[in-house]
Amino acid sequence: MAQFFHTLSYVILPLMLAVVLHEYAHGWVANYYGDDTALRHGRLTLNPLVHIDRLGTIIVPLLCLALPGGFLIGWAKPVPVTPGRLRHPRRDMARVAAAGPAMNFALAIFSGIVLNILLAIDPTLQNHWPPQPRIAPRTDLLGMLLVPLVAMAMYSILINTLLFAFNLLPIPPLDGGRIVVSSLPPGPAFRLGQLEPYGMLIILGLLLLDPWIPIISGFIGPLIHTMSMMIIVT
Repeated sequence: MAQFFHTLSYVILPLMLAVVLHEYAHGWVANYYGDDTALRHGRLTLNPLVHIDRLGTIIVPLLCLALPGGFLIGWAKPVPVTPGRLRHPRRDMARVAAAGPAMNFALAIFSGIVLNILLAIDPTLQNHWPPQPRIAPRTDLLGMLLVPLVAMAMYSILINTLLFAFNLLPIPPLDGGRIVVSSLPPGPAFRLGQLEPYGMLIILGLLLLDPWIPIISGFIGPLIHTMSMMIIVT
């Protein structure tokens, strides 16, 4: 339990920023292209309390952290978008959908920059996170300040690359599915769009089958690994 709360203290801020800014990006781009629905509903804000989803922002991430070997995922309340209010509904809806993953990609890059700055200040920090059994924790003031920042930067890279890759799955209602729907000709777009009410059930089924048929991990796993390594090493 102590280890759980120790990990949670480093994860909660990067996760909150990742999911809140993801949704804010959707609302901001929608407003830019003519749909002020999010603004009128008070959702075009960085106030995390407005975006928190009890299940996706609190319960699911906590369960992921509590389960050994599990992966971390979460979401915020979707920002409302009215496609008919966009100036060019099909084209602009693709841009609105892409804004969320693009924000997570930008946050991952920014976190990588912060991590490299911290390691430039004190290269020995990389020996203290993740904690090593034979290496004593830092007790000096600089170490006690910078090690938690290194931990949060690394978790931010992991969380944001995961959200970026997962949301690009071409299954509505994920952002990748909505990008594909907005890009296809009307006939195929309509047929793919009909999957949206069942999309989360499809994703859940694929996640349950993943240990035997690694469709989702086969798609997002290499992407997350490649992105994370490029960002951390850069």
